[in-house]
Amino acid sequence: MSRPLRIALIASARFPIREPFAGGLEAHTWALASALSRRGHRISLFAAAGSDPDLGVRELAVHTPRLSSAARTDLRMTDPSAMHEHHAYLRLMLDLARGEGGSAYDLVHNNSLHYLPVAMAPAVPAPVVTTLHTPPTPWLESAIQTDPTGCGSFTAVSDHTARSWQPLVRCAQVVHNGIDLRLWPAGAGGGGLVWSGRIVPEKGPDLAIAAAAEAGLPLTLAGPVADAGYFRDRVAPRLGGGIRYAGHLARGELAALVGSARATLVTPCWDEPYGLVVAESLACGTPVVGFDRGALAEILTPDCGRLVPYPDVSALAAAVHETTALSRRACRERAEAFCSLGRMTDRYEALYEELLP
Repeated sequence: MSRPLRIALIASARFPIREPFAGGLEAHTWALASALSRRGHRISLFAAAGSDPDLGVRELAVHTPRLSSAARTDLRMTDPSAMHEHHAYLRLMLDLARGEGGSAYDLVHNNSLHYLPVAMAPAVPAPVVTTLHTPPTPWLESAIQTDPTGCGSFTAVSDHTARSWQPLVRCAQVVHNGIDLRLWPAGAGGGGLVWSGRIVPEKGPDLAIAAAAEAGLPLTLAGPVADAGYFRDRVAPRLGGGIRYAGHLARGELAALVGSARATLVTPCWDEPYGLVVAESLACGTPVVGFDRGALAEILTPDCGRLVPYPDVSALAAAVHETTALSRRACRERAEAFCSLGRMTDRYEALYEELLP
């Protein structure tokens, strides 16, 4: 890009942008902020308190409202966490609209899942770009409909996600998520199977356990327990006998684990908007076998993985041995060609250039 920009990067307020990441959205935001900073842009990261101070960008903690005793006794009051999140984004967008957006930033890039940055985008003097990271949600659809032509520009993390937002968002530019390949080095493989991600029902780790058992191979699970009841009832009872839970790992530990595995199981029980776990696995040279849901087919090619119909656990197990025979070099090459952070950042910089005078 011909000039450095002053960019306000809006992150999710639910979890800090730091390792170990709470999920793919936090990992993506960290990577994007880091990449743009390295390219000379001045980034202000609006994120939850406790975000990584080593990003080299300005971190602003979210604000929570001080409610009176009368307000707290209102039986109709929204859940406190939702109220805090609403207040944080309202405060931020008012600041951007009143002054900072006009004088301090060339562009605002919204990577949050909240409706207010979209609904209030028309009030911000600087161009606003929103990346669509999820399937359509009621609040975000409502925000777009308040001013369809004035709520800024949109990108989507996959062709699948872009299609899911049509016809409400007709021209979302697809920018596939990328990862820093230096932080996900190719590994030797040869170990058991691996599964990583948030441990919640929609990610299906219990199905990965069933497939590994049917394939007769050990499996290591890694990731944050985001649904304690699900982990207690569906995952914990099946640990042991070759099934291991490694915990919520920092990226370096997770990359080493994935690189040592012979294959990665990816078992979405919903339509994945992108599938960052797939990109990370390919970067480590580890082929992927998973359910054919959402955007996974956009990332995987026959050279680096296999997809089977959801929720056919037996088909998943049967595909494991075929998948482990795939070339680890081909996996790494697919990541270099399709999933790199540099490729993603190039695409965003080109879009920023288009939006600025």
